[in-house]
Amino acid sequence: MHPDSADGDPLTAAVDLARAAAEETAGDPTLVGEHLGATPEPLGDPAEGVPPGALGQVLTHSFASRQPGYVGWHWAVTLARVPDSDEVTVDEVVLLPGDAALLAPAWVPWHERLRPGDLSVGDVLPATEDDPRLVPSYATEDDAAADPEAQALATELGLGRERVMSREGRSTAAARWLAGEFGPRAPMARQAPGPCGTCGFFLPLAGSLRGLLGACGNEYAPADGRVVAVDYGCGAHSQATLAAGEPAEVVTSARYDTADFDVL
Repeated sequence: MHPDSADGDPLTAAVDLARAAAEETAGDPTLVGEHLGATPEPLGDPAEGVPPGALGQVLTHSFASRQPGYVGWHWAVTLARVPDSDEVTVDEVVLLPGDAALLAPAWVPWHERLRPGDLSVGDVLPATEDDPRLVPSYATEDDAAADPEAQALATELGLGRERVMSREGRSTAAARWLAGEFGPRAPMARQAPGPCGTCGFFLPLAGSLRGLLGACGNEYAPADGRVVAVDYGCGAHSQATLAAGEPAEVVTSARYDTADFDVL
């Protein structure tokens, strides 16, 4: 009988059986270390009228792991015994991590790992079915919801886009662009002669974002082809023109400063 075993308990005494099962699973006896102890597993619930031991007994033996790369792990061999029988059977053999085990970081879905700029040439980024940024094109919160006749026609004929940006998606995009390089708080905007909303090169977006954002169409502007805030601005504003005036007279004669002395 093993030193850790209790008198008359076949499960606790079956250390050799548990070790043999662990060695078979490991594929090499040298990968199974010393016996670490045994823990009884609960079986039956007195609250439900099932007294302990009525369904049998279950106990798990633990052995240190010598598996390379599994520091702090241990082999767990679960043994079982039916009522009124001394026959012990192996129920399960697993390699489990301990408190000091090295574990891989928690798995994160791919769509939560991606960051802006990660997509490269040839990559495909499919949208999930439950993406909160998208809704069916006939949804009431779509920008085109004010035109029920167009909605009904698109739904019936199946024309147009199947999904469009939801209210949440549009709000998130607007907040991101307003806080970005071409938002109203950008250093360039503070020194501009006027906001983009009054610039002739400003192309407003359609729908609910029209009053907040647009695209710059000035090839000489730093935001050309970019989404800009209505309150953004730069030195290429269409109203920042030089008024054509009369040509200044070119004076070639010498000039003297007589502000600090009297002429007699």
